[in-house]
Amino acid sequence: MTSLMKNTILSNKLPQILLSGFMISIVSSYMTMATAAPIYKVVDEKTGQVTFTDRPQSHEQQVGKRVTEMSITTGNETNKSDNNTTSNQLSDTQQNTTKPVTNTKSEVQVNYQLAIAEPSEERAYRRPAQNIDVNVQIKPALQAGDTVSIYLDNKEVAQGLSASIATIDILPGAHSIKAVVKNQKGGVVQQVTRTVYVIQNTTALQNKKKIAKQLLAYQNLPWHQKVMLKMRQKETANP
Repeated sequence: MTSLMKNTILSNKLPQILLSGFMISIVSSYMTMATAAPIYKVVDEKTGQVTFTDRPQSHEQQVGKRVTEMSITTGNETNKSDNNTTSNQLSDTQQNTTKPVTNTKSEVQVNYQLAIAEPSEERAYRRPAQNIDVNVQIKPALQAGDTVSIYLDNKEVAQGLSASIATIDILPGAHSIKAVVKNQKGGVVQQVTRTVYVIQNTTALQNKKKIAKQLLAYQNLPWHQKVMLKMRQKETANP
């Protein structure tokens, strides 16, 4: 092919090549302008709803809308940001849902005033004729779950504010009466102690000993003397 023919062909194709280059340039400029347009993120402060737009003017005039310019330029990136926002919202919701509730209310223990009204300090009781009557006073009134127990020599004998303790099985000597307030967990909250004395009833003891001696002497008598003694007792009873 001669150089003249080549020049002729190039001259005929030159307008097409220039036109194609011009169209590519226009398309590239258009795409650049399209991708360079800023995107705005609109957040509804009441509901938390997120909206993306390139026209923020319609949202800026609304109350409760927070508009922020984003660097998002493609639809894929917009969806990614939207998904991240939704994921963060779900994560916050899960954290708020699973966060344990702590009861900050502390239990306040009542400061009780405890006193033993009866018996009086160092009182003496005659065994076995007298009982030890115990009466306890407490202020303020017992709260739910709290209890009062009464002890004799560290042994619980009753629950409540009063008790009657028989002395027949208590040895003569000093003994302690104690009232104890306990909470619902069994812990001692307050306590008070009093000392009393138990003494033997001498008159009753002597009478018992006298009767025991007389019975023993009667049992040691011969049978005929026992018969005579019974006859005399009948004569005395029926003069």
